[in-house]
Amino acid sequence: MRPADAVRWLAGLLLALAAGIAHAQAVPPATTAAAAPRIGMVTMGPGEIFWERFGHDAIVVEDPATGARTNYNFGFFDLEEAGFLGRFVQGRMQYMLVALPLEQDLAYYRDVGRGAAVQWLDLDPAQARQLAADLAENARPENARYRYDYYTDNCATRVRDALDRALGGQLQRTLVGRSSGDTWRSESLRLASPAPWMWLAFDIGLGPRADRPLSRWQLGFIPSRLAEGLRETRRADGRPLVAGEAVLLPQRLPPEPVGSAPRIWPWWLVGMAIAGLVLWAGGRHPRALAAAAGMFWLACAVLGSVLALGWAFTDHQAMWANRNLLLFNPLAWLLLPGAWSILRGRTPSARFRALLVVLAALAALACLPLWLQALPQRNGHWIALLLPIHAALARPWPRRAP
Repeated sequence: MRPADAVRWLAGLLLALAAGIAHAQAVPPATTAAAAPRIGMVTMGPGEIFWERFGHDAIVVEDPATGARTNYNFGFFDLEEAGFLGRFVQGRMQYMLVALPLEQDLAYYRDVGRGAAVQWLDLDPAQARQLAADLAENARPENARYRYDYYTDNCATRVRDALDRALGGQLQRTLVGRSSGDTWRSESLRLASPAPWMWLAFDIGLGPRADRPLSRWQLGFIPSRLAEGLRETRRADGRPLVAGEAVLLPQRLPPEPVGSAPRIWPWWLVGMAIAGLVLWAGGRHPRALAAAAGMFWLACAVLGSVLALGWAFTDHQAMWANRNLLLFNPLAWLLLPGAWSILRGRTPSARFRALLVVLAALAALACLPLWLQALPQRNGHWIALLLPIHAALARPWPRRAP
């Protein structure tokens, strides 16, 4: 080859290489794999309003191209929506998924002092893309609403289920076989304990269904418990699901309480003390006793009616078959005329005295041993308090009121 030909051949080769490199750089982005979004779960601490006591959570999706973070929040409802109160009472509430910029969604929590932390998840790129697409589709107005249930289908279980679908069921497989012995009742009482009225409402209103031990999967209805479950979960190849955690907002309000089961003996001591006072006052101050007993029977009648109506006419399954109906008995409505008669100095009827014995006997049925019950209800402390009072009030009243 002549020197001139060699130079031309080398120049042609260099031009071809340069053209190839330029062509490779000019390949349209659509033909290459797009970077996957980063997925995390944001857990918010408890608040002071009663519906905030259980905390909250959401799924955050970070766009790899812009860094924008979108929070998918399943906890939105509209108090001013037509029929909301009626559906709330019936257990047929409608909640919705709303997608918001993360900082916008966190603004409220920052203002009221509720903390927030994010757990970034180690998902495969395909899983992350699919989850992001599913959440965006779910957040469309025509898909966003869902039938809310406090324990089985709430803002936390929706997050749990979305993550589990993305993981091909790995989260459920990890958590479903484990149990800490906690129940819907124990968790509800623990988180409601800073508000005594809320504690009482849960403890009186929940029936035996709320006392079944839950798996760690079922405990995912509590956002903080779900966060614990994510920390325990590993991918199929052994990698931890949680790749990293970060605090987004400090918790300035009190943290979640620890909680403990009520001890029966203090309740029994109070019940016996009140029963003794009833027996002492029966022969000495029947009118004062009738006034106090009337208030007690009114409270029993009102609470018992709420429990009975909740069982018969609502979808709040956690209230059904409530054994506290034997203690807070709606039949107490029938005792109020007798209490009024005694207050006016009249003799109580034989039917009034018989009904007192019936209420005491029904209250005693609540003592049916737990091991004889198909679905045990943990209401021993209420039995210890109220059974002595019902029994003491069942004693024969004076046949002539002074």
